[in-house]
Amino acid sequence: MNDLPLWVSISASILLVISGVLTLLGSVGLLRLGTLYERMHAPTLGTTMGTFCVLLAATLVASAMQNRPIFHEFLITLLLIMTSPVTAILLMQSAIHRDRSNE
Repeated sequence: MNDLPLWVSISASILLVISGVLTLLGSVGLLRLGTLYERMHAPTLGTTMGTFCVLLAATLVASAMQNRPIFHEFLITLLLIMTSPVTAILLMQSAIHRDRSNE
């Protein structure tokens, strides 16, 4: 069994806690803000930044366990980072279209 060095464990733990806090803040922003336009901003940022922190933690742990750099997680994160803003843009365009048709 491979034991992780202490600095890897601490760094990964800190990154995961930061990720959880960012995601929680995004969720709180979703609940607290009033309109759809205001609500779109907080969860998108929380998800993107939270995912990036999880990526760094996973890369750090996998690299330490394999004793070589591991970058497979970057592909998954790249796909998440590309799809999250696109989904937000489509939702905003739909809301704008809805608001214009109600006038």
